[in-house]
Parts: sequence; structure tokens; C-alpha cells
Amino acid sequence: MYLSNLQQDEIFVPSEMKSLKSLTQMESRRGLENVIISNGKIVNVVSNCYGHVPNELFFKKAEEMLTDAELNYQKRTINRDDRSFITDFIIDDNSQFSVKNEKDLILPMLRFKNSYDGSEKTSGHFGFYRQVCSNGLHVSQAEIEFSIKHSKNNTDLIMPRLSNLFDKFLDNEFYTITKKLDRMREFKIIDTKEFVKEILERTKLFRYECSDKNNDPSKKSREVLEILDNEALLLNEVPNLWIGYNAFNQMLHNTLKKSFSQQERLDKKLFDAVYEMA
Repeated sequence: MYLSNLQQDEIFVPSEMKSLKSLTQMESRRGLENVIISNGKIVNVVSNCYGHVPNELFFKKAEEMLTDAELNYQKRTINRDDRSFITDFIIDDNSQFSVKNEKDLILPMLRFKNSYDGSEKTSGHFGFYRQVCSNGLHVSQAEIEFSIKHSKNNTDLIMPRLSNLFDKFLDNEFYTITKKLDRMREFKIIDTKEFVKEILERTKLFRYECSDKNNDPSKKSREVLEILDNEALLLNEVPNLWIGYNAFNQMLHNTLKKSFSQQERLDKKLFDAVYEMA
């Protein structure tokens, strides 16, 4: 089954905060007194006020929320250069739905992010997991609110009860978004090249043409077109806006070098641009 092949990076790498003076034997200016070391590498320089939040604390606390809520889930973990990390909890229960195609299964997903280099806010939000492309869809922006108390000697992590948050998400965003996805699927794409070109003009994600002197599709544009055609064939459907959006989404997550937060913002921008065509 597709959920058994989820990415499983090691996210519990050794990490610690040490004083810069102890490493260099030199004084440092105020606000840059300590370093964050992750898996033997210095990844951040921080002040004395900073409280390091190790992955062991944050992600295990997040998993406790799902266990307490008695939700069945599968887990995906991603580690980027021992600097930024995510854990996706894909809820594998009766909440799943398909986009008018039994092969196109959508599941609710909870994503939690943490970073040691300051590139990502320690946070959590709801989203979706799609079987066909195995990517996270971030068109949902329902945030999971919690507080992190930073201090030099102690870091307290206060997490909410998940049950009510998850039920509220299902009652509102999860089932509301299905109508949008079904509507996108109803709109066929007559000319896939013109579709890709139009979306790129609206989003400025990258350039459609190879160059000013060559109007042929660029390498990235050709990749989107190939994904779009292959997915339509896999689902035995005529290319439509839903498949077109997911072609961009898959390329965004697998080819473009973007941070997790950038992926989420661009994903929403892509979704809005495609949905406006419906």
C-alpha cells in the first residue's frame, strides 16, 4: 500500500546549544553568545535568551496529541541537511475522500515543522495528503495553536488537545475543500501548454520559455507537462484543472529548491491561480 512507502528520514539527530566562547576561546558580541550544533555541525548562532527546542521534545509531543485523540495515522519524516525538519501525520481512517475517481484518494494530514537554523517557525497546521503524487497539499491554512516558552535553562512546550481541533477541521475545511477539488476536476484542459504558460504568467513561479530568443518550453515547464500527461494517463482521465494543479504541486515539492514554508505559500498561490480558471 502507498502509505507503507512514506519517506522516513532520521529527524532525531544529536543537537545541543553551546557557548561560542567555549568553542573559540574568544568573546562574542551581545546577542551572538551561543551556537546550535546539529549532528556535529554549527547551524545557527543565537543569544543567551534563546531556548533550544530539540526535535525529540517537539515531535514526540505532537505525536502524543494524535495518540490521545485516538486517531489512526501513518507518519512521514523529512530531514533537510540536519537544519530543518517536518513530520507529517497522515490520518488513515474514514475521513478520506476521493476526487470523483477511486484512484485519486485524499487524506487529512497534520504537518509539524521545526528547525535548528531559524529557517522555519516551530509550528503545526492541517493539510491534505494525496495518494497519486504522494505530496502534501497545503491549501488548508488551519493552524494548530500552541505556545513555546523559551528560557536559557528550560523550554516548556504547551500543546493543545487535538480532538476538538481535528473535528472542527473535518466539519469545515476538509469537506469544504472537496467541492473545490471536484469543481477543478470538471474543467478540462484543452491545450496543456497554454495552461502551463498561463499559470506561470500568473504566479511567476519560474519562466515558461527557454530564453528570450527561444519560446520553446523550458526544462521545468516540460517537466510539469510530462507530469500532467502521465497523471492523466494513470487516472484514465482527460487532463483537467485538478490534475494540472497537482502537476505543479509535485514539481514544487520535488524539483524546486524551496523551504517548507515557501512550499506552503507557493502551493496556496498555485491553487488559487488554478481555481480561478474554474
